Amino acid sequence: MDLGIVGLFLWKIVIICYAVVSTAIFLYLTREKLSNPDWSRLLVVGGFLVQSVLVMWLWIETGILPVGTLSKALRFFSWALAALYIFVLYRYRLSQLGLVLLPLATIMWALGGPMREAKASSPLLASPWLTVHGIFSFLGEATLVGAFGVSVLYLLQERRIRKRISPSFLARLPSLEVLDHITYKCMAWGFVLLTAGIVAGAIWANQAWGSYWTWQAKETWALATWLLYAGLLHQRVSSGWGGRKGALLLIVGFGFLLFTFIGAGFMGSGPHRFDRLQG
Repeated sequence: MDLGIVGLFLWKIVIICYAVVSTAIFLYLTREKLSNPDWSRLLVVGGFLVQSVLVMWLWIETGILPVGTLSKALRFFSWALAALYIFVLYRYRLSQLGLVLLPLATIMWALGGPMREAKASSPLLASPWLTVHGIFSFLGEATLVGAFGVSVLYLLQERRIRKRISPSFLARLPSLEVLDHITYKCMAWGFVLLTAGIVAGAIWANQAWGSYWTWQAKETWALATWLLYAGLLHQRVSSGWGGRKGALLLIVGFGFLLFTFIGAGFMGSGPHRFDRLQG
């Protein structure tokens, strides 16, 4: 079944919802007299539900987690970022994180393009281990991007305090202690989820090709990224690498994540390579 005009309309609805909420959060943080509108929560949840319907439609139509092409991967990553934002919004009341996560989710969803007609894929991709690998990997990466987002808020707040910038500008950001705590939580859980995704991927690879690890480009870069975050987490726990230093290093980590997700997908060969951009 092709969603056609309906799919295009729903795809645009998601973009509008996230763009409007991103703008509302920016105005809330930079305009002292504006309050945080309650409707923004309803709008972001509504956009996420529409997004979930579209992602699930493609998943059900193919029977395979929709991440096999660059456009599918971008849309699924956008969905994962939105899911993380909603979790943080209700768990920590940190609506300000939308200043970073929602624009990223909007851009990825827009670049992914509208849903296209589902096409058959290799039976090897129907393994439940591949599904577990994809879900945990994307959620782990999204949570680590969340750590990056909170780090950006931390640096903005730290600079505002250090430079004694006008009390009204970004004054509605949480304290540095709260932001540092949430950064650590996102980094820790993101690392756990990413680890689970890598392990599940190795099990699937062994079932499909008889080898747990083949040193393909994306596998190599994923390992490098994992080692980077393992080091950051170890130093955070053992040496107290939090605060400004930790925030700056997590921005470096975001660069590694971004390259692993997109750049490494065009290198080498194998199931991780984006042979097709659209789909």
